[in-house]
Amino acid sequence: MKSLSVVLWTLAGFVAAQEVSPTPTTCTVDTNATYPKSPKLPDPFLLADGKRLATKDEWACKRAEIRDQIQRYELGPKPPKPTVSATASSGKITIVSSEGGKSMSFAVSIKLPSGTGPFPAVIAYEGTSIPVPAGVATITYPNHEVAADDPRGKGKFYDLYGSTHTAGGLIAWAWGVSRVIDALEQLGPESTKIDVKRLAVTGCSRNGKGALIASAFDDRIALAIPQEGGSGGPGCWRIVADIKKNGTKTEDATQIVNGDSWFATAFSTYAPDTTVLPYDHHMLMALVAPRGLLVIENSGIDYLGPISTYGCSVGAHMVYESLGVKDNFGVSQASHGNSHCSMPSSQNPEVAAFFNKFLLGQADVATEVIKTDGKFTWFAGQWIDWAVQTLS
Repeated sequence: MKSLSVVLWTLAGFVAAQEVSPTPTTCTVDTNATYPKSPKLPDPFLLADGKRLATKDEWACKRAEIRDQIQRYELGPKPPKPTVSATASSGKITIVSSEGGKSMSFAVSIKLPSGTGPFPAVIAYEGTSIPVPAGVATITYPNHEVAADDPRGKGKFYDLYGSTHTAGGLIAWAWGVSRVIDALEQLGPESTKIDVKRLAVTGCSRNGKGALIASAFDDRIALAIPQEGGSGGPGCWRIVADIKKNGTKTEDATQIVNGDSWFATAFSTYAPDTTVLPYDHHMLMALVAPRGLLVIENSGIDYLGPISTYGCSVGAHMVYESLGVKDNFGVSQASHGNSHCSMPSSQNPEVAAFFNKFLLGQADVATEVIKTDGKFTWFAGQWIDWAVQTLS
């Protein structure tokens, strides 16, 4: 009999009742491991000890390693689940989190479709700018109440854990999404009319970064649709640094750590030379596998780093393919100038397909898409010196 900690695979993605699947007892995450600098995107199929992955079960070990690395180097730690209580009333859920003698609360609003439910739902960072199909509820999440962009250490997360907590805003927002899911589980569909096994998360710009990170750090989310997240989201640090060096006006790690407090203060040590990182964001996106992930980007805004988000997504798709679920990943880039967070209708079919497959139960919908209209040339060999693996 296999360990209960082993990843469970289905056509639609991950079957989980836990925030994060526990690390198998056969895995050891070496927090003292050192890594050589790598100008290329790091190999997602190598463990810190040099062992190459051979099975899907071993991917659980690599996921634990990547999650540890991203928290240590970039995001800061996501605290474990506190004591959570929740109440539902008049289209609103109020969530109270308690830890160490302190408590804080925030509320989300729910817009339900007509009918009796229970309904699938999308948790939308401060509302959604993507089309939500009929039959899917929208839960509006006030992430900036949980953690402010600026100054650092402000917001209800820090009221609970202290203003000097080392988590940046993005992982604090992810922590808040997990508390929303806790509340939905606790209240049940009788009170909320929400099917907690069919949840998506979305957001645009900084909130797109947030939606991706929330999904990477909570296995209960069936589908992630980050929109125009750019650098710090689906963009790879190494690629965006290279295109900025070549004159493109884009946001790189050095700039981003000197702006809003989305990242841990520790990241400022690594931002000037991200080749020292043992991961990049192709591996952040791979943490969502085998669940659904659709990356929506605007190829017409240089600041978002279109080459970076496209190339990084190609790397993530290779992991999905190695895990036997390449249809569960998509990237769609469409140019619509400087109209940030205003998605063109040409991307609607991809969004609808992913909702249909992962939230509405239409398993035969085609969802594999790798598409860009960007005016650039992508040379995979410049960044990727590893190949799709056959994992048993």
